[in-house]
Amino acid sequence: MKLALLSDIHSNVQAFDTCVADATARGATQFALLGDFVGYGANPSAIVQRVMTMVDAGAWAIKGNHDDMACHVPTATSVPTRGEITAAWTHAQLSESERAFLDALPLTHQDGSLLLVHASADSPERWRYVYDARGAAASLAAAVGLSADSRYVFGGHVHEQTLYYQGRGHDLLRFMPTPNVPIPLPPHRRWLATIGSVGQPRDGRAEAMYALFDRDASALTFVRVPYDHSAAAAAIRAAGLPDFFADRLARGE
Repeated sequence: MKLALLSDIHSNVQAFDTCVADATARGATQFALLGDFVGYGANPSAIVQRVMTMVDAGAWAIKGNHDDMACHVPTATSVPTRGEITAAWTHAQLSESERAFLDALPLTHQDGSLLLVHASADSPERWRYVYDARGAAASLAAAVGLSADSRYVFGGHVHEQTLYYQGRGHDLLRFMPTPNVPIPLPPHRRWLATIGSVGQPRDGRAEAMYALFDRDASALTFVRVPYDHSAAAAAIRAAGLPDFFADRLARGE
């Protein structure tokens, strides 16, 4: 079974449709959607509708922090974050049923040895970033606490593609993958991967990110896919959102 893992879509229809089509062409038979469907981009309603349709067809979906903000708009601070800038706008773009769908999404999804979470499995409601081996170790330990069978933890949130694994000692080791090259993940070790962002990569490249996990072969492929980021940027400007959200797509930041 090939599992397509998509996270941090951020209302980017062009990137999302391209990644779904690419994963389907590569033989994906199950989709896992790891949150942050909205925020920053111009088409939150269209993305939520697509996610709802995929869930009805059997896809797994979990909640991200931007989904939560779109349902429960935070009180603006004196210096609002970029997420806060678009939360109220996104809230208004979504229907009541779309907001209810996002609000009801779980924070994690367990399927045998696999745990899906948007941020860290260590208190997922706190949206901790897994930026380094220390954060990965805390998340992996929390996953094992939830289920001793947990061998694979897959998440998003950091908008970069990174793999951590448990070596012979207790420390986790970090591995930077090469796009489109399968990586064996034998189940005698424990693994944690941040699968990157479909709609807003932040590693200096514009191509959309997702990952494909072949559960039968125990192999993970980090995928990069070119998409029409110019159209996504034009939609952001047409919606009246800050130009920065459009400009960053071409720069991958």
